[in-house]
Amino acid sequence: MAPVEVADVVEYASVEEKKQLGCCHGSGPGYATPLEAMSGPRESLIYVTCVYSGTGREKPDYLATVDVDPNSPTYSKIIHRLPMPNVGDELHHSGWNSCSSCHGDPSAERRFLVLPSLISGRIYAVDTKKDPKAPSLHKVVEPEDIIRKTGLAYPHTSHCLASGDIMVSCLGDKDGNAEGNGFLLLDSEFNVKGRWEKPGHSPSFGYDYWYQPRHNTMISSSWGAPLAFTKGFNLQHVSDGLYGRHLYVYSWPDGELKQTLDLGSTGLIPLEIRFLHNPSRDTGYVGCALTSNMVRFFKNLDGTWGHEVAISVKPLKVENWILPEMPGLITDFLISLDDRFLYFVNWLHGDIRQYNIEDPKNPVLTGQVWTGGLLLKGSPVVAVAEDGSTYQIDVPMVQGKHVRGGPQMIQLSLDGKRLYVTNSLFSAWDRQFYPVLMEKGSHMLQIDVDIERGGLTINPNFIVDFESEPDGPSLAHEMRYPGGDCTSDIWV
Repeated sequence: MAPVEVADVVEYASVEEKKQLGCCHGSGPGYATPLEAMSGPRESLIYVTCVYSGTGREKPDYLATVDVDPNSPTYSKIIHRLPMPNVGDELHHSGWNSCSSCHGDPSAERRFLVLPSLISGRIYAVDTKKDPKAPSLHKVVEPEDIIRKTGLAYPHTSHCLASGDIMVSCLGDKDGNAEGNGFLLLDSEFNVKGRWEKPGHSPSFGYDYWYQPRHNTMISSSWGAPLAFTKGFNLQHVSDGLYGRHLYVYSWPDGELKQTLDLGSTGLIPLEIRFLHNPSRDTGYVGCALTSNMVRFFKNLDGTWGHEVAISVKPLKVENWILPEMPGLITDFLISLDDRFLYFVNWLHGDIRQYNIEDPKNPVLTGQVWTGGLLLKGSPVVAVAEDGSTYQIDVPMVQGKHVRGGPQMIQLSLDGKRLYVTNSLFSAWDRQFYPVLMEKGSHMLQIDVDIERGGLTINPNFIVDFESEPDGPSLAHEMRYPGGDCTSDIWV
């Protein structure tokens, strides 16, 4: 990142502005309730962030439009590509300018897809209204403007707010120090307003966040210092304190840090975080990647927040790998809109799991399917069973193509019956753990979901292979439907 002058005075959004964040009246985008969203139209398009940054190909990252309508002649094909105007961005997560949090506001419109660039620090606003099949670039928020006004860099998660503002978590300062992280506020025209959190109330590490307005609470999670994770994963950096193990509980919408939850040795590198969708519920989960635990957080009777391990994925004993034991590495998860099922991925082990969480304290495994991983048949790495025998995982080809990499980002259809999955985590980590992705790129699969009895099955008719892209193999990451989904929309 080029040298940028940082202002002596960091700008913060005023409390008066933020008090409006939970106020909406009328009829606007999205759905009135999560259950109403489940009856929404079946998805026909999906937007996928695709990355060349870090692959050695000097090409701009792009947004791919994928046809997911089984009645279409271009089903499971990329029908449009929108390249960004710069090289080296590392597109990662995405969000909307407006969602169901503004369902009551007739002036609000879900139109712009927000694309933070994790490495360059740019934030792109993409217009999906003019032609949903062929989105166009609307505006670029340059990192120099963000840094000058807020000191923030490495933008990650974006959520729309009921006020019309957009909030983006940022993972560090321009030099990659975690101490500089915090939350960026953009207005509805994508102008930088300032930081969301109160002065002196920034978290120690940044990553994901979710807010639950009826409980006046936002909780954020913690990956690590950009100066560490951008170079690949080094276990020593965990011991050096360069990765997080805390959740940060804020008052909403005031931005005051009320409580810090230390997840301890069972909660190393907590990444994706979600409340249950029912806005009245006071519980949710966070996926702790390194220790491969799903941790449930909840509100205590005295108004404080607590946590407990809800699901544990045991590490596998392995041979021919960098360590004698391999963690599952939970890197993404989501919750169905009716709060019945939780799905998560084990990026290294290679499986996707489905749990019934109707009793949030006691999740029950109801489905599991392998879509890749480091233990694929033919890999040099083998797992060691309790009796000392070794084994590998056999995953069938899809449309004559071998799967590669491990399941990473997932997206669920509104009705909960289809799960889409890509396999790129972050280019530096892809190169380290799945170098085949550098050579052959990503793919996207679709999993059929049994929502009656539970169960997951690979759809043999669907695969999007990013190996044959016009500019060479690319890395596919986050997925979004034009009408919103269970990881973009929050209800108030």
